[in-house]
Amino acid sequence: MKTYDKLIFELSRPGRKGYSLPADNFGVKGMAEIPADLLRKNEAELPEVSELEVVRHYTNLSSKNFGVDTGFYPLGSCTMKYNPKINEEVAALPAFNNIHPLQDASTAQGALELYYNLQKMLSNIAGLAEFTLNPYAGAHGELTGLMVMRQYHMSRGDNKRTRVIVPNSAHGTNPASAMVAGLEVVEVKSKPNGSIDVEDLKPLLDDTIAGIMMTNPNTLGMFETEILEIAKLVHEAGGLLYYDGANLNPLLGKVRPGDMGFDIMHINLHKTFSTPHGGGGPGSGPVGVAKHLVEFLPNPHVKKGEDGKFFVDFGKDSLGSVSTFFGNFGVMMKAYAYILTLGKENIRKVGPLATLNANYIKESLKDDYLLPIEGVCKHEFVFDGLKDKSTGVTTLNVAKRLLDYGFHAPTIYFPLLFHESMMIEPTETESKETLDDFIEVMHKVAKEARETPEEVINAPLTTIVRKLDETGAAKNPILSYRALKEASK
Repeated sequence: MKTYDKLIFELSRPGRKGYSLPADNFGVKGMAEIPADLLRKNEAELPEVSELEVVRHYTNLSSKNFGVDTGFYPLGSCTMKYNPKINEEVAALPAFNNIHPLQDASTAQGALELYYNLQKMLSNIAGLAEFTLNPYAGAHGELTGLMVMRQYHMSRGDNKRTRVIVPNSAHGTNPASAMVAGLEVVEVKSKPNGSIDVEDLKPLLDDTIAGIMMTNPNTLGMFETEILEIAKLVHEAGGLLYYDGANLNPLLGKVRPGDMGFDIMHINLHKTFSTPHGGGGPGSGPVGVAKHLVEFLPNPHVKKGEDGKFFVDFGKDSLGSVSTFFGNFGVMMKAYAYILTLGKENIRKVGPLATLNANYIKESLKDDYLLPIEGVCKHEFVFDGLKDKSTGVTTLNVAKRLLDYGFHAPTIYFPLLFHESMMIEPTETESKETLDDFIEVMHKVAKEARETPEEVINAPLTTIVRKLDETGAAKNPILSYRALKEASK
C-alpha cells in the first residue's frame, strides 16, 4: 500500500499512540527508582503512530525482503543454502530450549547425548578422531584450530614453529585467523587454476613452519589433485595440515579430509549442515583433529562413561576455553536433525548433486561469460565477467541487473585472482527448473550488455531502491531521520 511505502517517521502524527499502560497499583516505583542523572532531559524523538499503522508498516516492509524462502541465491551455501523447517522445529523443542548449562549433568542427559553423538557423526564424516563443538562460527573455529596447532608444537618444545603457510587464493579469514593466533603468515603461490604450486611450496618448508592452511576444493571450486603430495611434504617437514571446511559441501559422503592427510579442520555448520547463518549468526564452527591432537581440544568436553551416562570433563592439557560452556547449542540441534533426516545413504548424494548443479550452470553460460578455468568444477565456479569486454559492462553491473529479474546476485569480486570475478554456487537443493530460469536471465543480461549496455550499467531499474552512490554512502552515511531531513533541504 502506498501509504505504508514510507519511513515510520513519515507516518508519525502528534498525539497518536497504540495504547498506554495505567499506573501500576502493585507498589512498583518504576521510573522513580532511576537516579535523575541517568534520565534523559527531553522525551525520546520516537514516531507517534497507532498500533494498526505499526503492524501494517512493518508487515508491508517485510514483504519487500529477499530471502532464501522467496528466491534463488546463486552465492550458495556461503550463507544462503536452504534450511529445512524441521531443523527449526527440533531446535525449538521445550525439553532442550528450557535447559540451563549450569544444571547438573544428570538432569541434562539428552542434551549431552546429542552433543556427544554429533561429535561422533562429524568425526566419521571428516575422517578425524574427535571434534569439539564449542566454537561459535567458522572464523572462530579457524582460530581454535590454529591454537591447537600452536599448543601441539609448544608441548613438544618446538617453540620456533611460529609460521603458517597460506595460499594467495585463500579466503581472507585464513591469514587473519593465523595472525590473531600469533602466527606469522607465509604466502604460497597458486597456479592459474587456483591450486597450490607445489614447486613454490617446497622451499618454504623449514623448521619454522607450524603448518599450512588449505581448503579442498580450492576457492575457485577446483580439486587439489596434488593434496597427497602436499600432505607428505608438510608432514616430513614437521608441520600440520589445517583444512578450512568452508568447501566441505561437495565432498560430503565422498571424500574425507582426514583421509587426504589433514590433521585439523573446522566445519561451517551453516554451509554444509544446513543451519541458518543470515545476519551474522548465530553460528557454529566445530573443530576436528587427528588422534595425536585430541588432548589439546578446548574445554569442556562431553564424554560417555562406562555406565552409559554422559558427563562433562575438563582436560588438563587442553588449550583452555574458547566459548561459554558448549557453544551455540541450538545450532548444533539443527545440524543433528539435518544429518539424521538425510541418513548415511542420502548424505552421500549432497556432494554429487551440488557438483552437478554447478557444472550445469557453468557449461550453460560459458559462451556469454568468460570461464578462466576449464574442466569439471566442484560445488562452485568462477567467471571472469562477461566474455565481451567491449561493452563496458562490469560484474557489478550484471549483479545489479539480476535484481531487476528477481534473482539475488552471486558472490562478486572474489576470489581476487581475477579482476571481474563472479563466483556462482547453486547448492544441491535447487531444482533444474530454477537453474534454467537463472541461466535464461544470465543470457538475457549478456544480450542486453551487447545491445543496450546503458540499461545494464544503470541497473537496478525496477527495485524499490535504485542504483546507489555506494562510495558516497560509505564516506557520508545518513544514519538518522533527522539527518535525512537535513540532507533533503
